[in-house]
Amino acid sequence: MLPINHELWHQMPDSNKNQALDNIKERFALEVSDTYIKKVLGKKWRDHKSTLKKEYFKKDMSLEEKLRNVPLRMLRYQWEDAVRFWNSKKGEDRERVGTSSRQKQKFAHTAGLKSFACVAEAEEKVKDKKAEYEAIALSDSSINLEDIDNRIITEVLGPERSSQV
Repeated sequence: MLPINHELWHQMPDSNKNQALDNIKERFALEVSDTYIKKVLGKKWRDHKSTLKKEYFKKDMSLEEKLRNVPLRMLRYQWEDAVRFWNSKKGEDRERVGTSSRQKQKFAHTAGLKSFACVAEAEEKVKDKKAEYEAIALSDSSINLEDIDNRIITEVLGPERSSQV
């Protein structure tokens, strides 16, 4: 239904995407848009290709061995097309770019248990409190600015808990 022998999700024919979408709609009563379902399908498709590559496409094997190492429930021609692409100069270049991009990533795109809206709201409160305390600190020279920062963070975020960073 969603063959792996396409290089990119955007190159997948719409007929295949629509067939998969119809299959999902028949099985599940989802109250989300078709666009969202197709987006999730694309992510699952890429993840599936990645898993297949990790498990069956070994660097130390010859091309012939890789071509013969067809995963179960996989059509041979799809596997062969994917292997030939992964083994090509273009496929190796794409892998190298992806690997270097992942290594350069410093932060995961996550806010933890809090939503981004809650994090933004807390940051806004910190800014407001900091302005308030800095005004007080300017009038009273005995107050340490570092103590102000610690007090603001404790006031806005609450006391530290052992299970949180």
